[in-house]
Amino acid sequence: MTQAPTPTADTVRRLVRAILKESGPVGPGGPGGSAGPGPEVRPVAEGGPQTTWWVGARHVLHLAPDREAGRRRLRELRLRDLVRPHVPMALPTGVAHGEWSPGLVYTLDTRLPGGTAEEHDVSAVGEADLAGLLGGLREVPPRAAEAIGVPRTAPRSLEALRRKAVAAAEGLARADEFDPARLHQLTPAGAAQLTAQPATAVLVHRALRGEHLVVSADGRVRGVLDWTEAVVGDPAEDIAGLALAVGSGAAVRAATLAGYGPRPCLRGLWLARCDSVVRLAEHVKGRGAAGRGDPDALSLWRTRLGRAWEAILLERVTELREDGEGGEGGEGGEGPPDEEP
Repeated sequence: MTQAPTPTADTVRRLVRAILKESGPVGPGGPGGSAGPGPEVRPVAEGGPQTTWWVGARHVLHLAPDREAGRRRLRELRLRDLVRPHVPMALPTGVAHGEWSPGLVYTLDTRLPGGTAEEHDVSAVGEADLAGLLGGLREVPPRAAEAIGVPRTAPRSLEALRRKAVAAAEGLARADEFDPARLHQLTPAGAAQLTAQPATAVLVHRALRGEHLVVSADGRVRGVLDWTEAVVGDPAEDIAGLALAVGSGAAVRAATLAGYGPRPCLRGLWLARCDSVVRLAEHVKGRGAAGRGDPDALSLWRTRLGRAWEAILLERVTELREDGEGGEGGEGGEGPPDEEP
């Protein structure tokens, strides 16, 4: 396979000039604004592969590093249009797309104003915004999402993830990062009770990380970014993502307000907790490998582990039954039919 070129500021400037020539200026006034030397370009993240760039103050440019990433980027354009009518917050709008290198796709999107959930705490009203997001995703017909190429995935095994977390916790204990006894709360029988229920597949963002939630200074969730990892699958994955992004309490409150019962909420909680243990262990191990490792990622996963392991009232008062009571069925918890309306 041909090695993709490394994007540079010059690469992006040339591409932006070509977009300006074809589509009109993309400057402070947006497409069609005043002509000039072109907007400033700078990478969103310093270090690492620089495939996402700010273009002026109002746009963001995504450069797909390979063909598969390009397919996901183009699919995202269609998926956002499908999702937009169902959710209460903004999604980026596509301005232009094409190839930045032979066979490699770029997309130019509007930039949503605001910070991220890593920068601003989500308020109680923001939790209602998240409930609207989870509820809106349940309303998107799965067949419509699949028709534009969104894949369907099977639920993860919580028991397999639990075992992996138990092993990872031993390494964290040696590094004085985590008490493995905390994982004893989730027994094999408990993991079996929290198996995803049949016929509950919905559209799942599957990357509701803090950096993908646009949050205003007053704690409102104003937008959701990066839909390239979306699938039709287990809704507990988005509850888990929110637990890592904004804390277990806020995630479960939002999911409950969206109509999810105790079973998917607790499943999402434990997916997040086990994931946080496994991922933190990976970064701690990387730190110890001849001093290598990413200190920022290590700090971030310490923070995410703390969010996921917040104690919540639901896990103390809920006793799940094998007959499914307290799960997806029942009052307010019926999943959407897997049919077009």
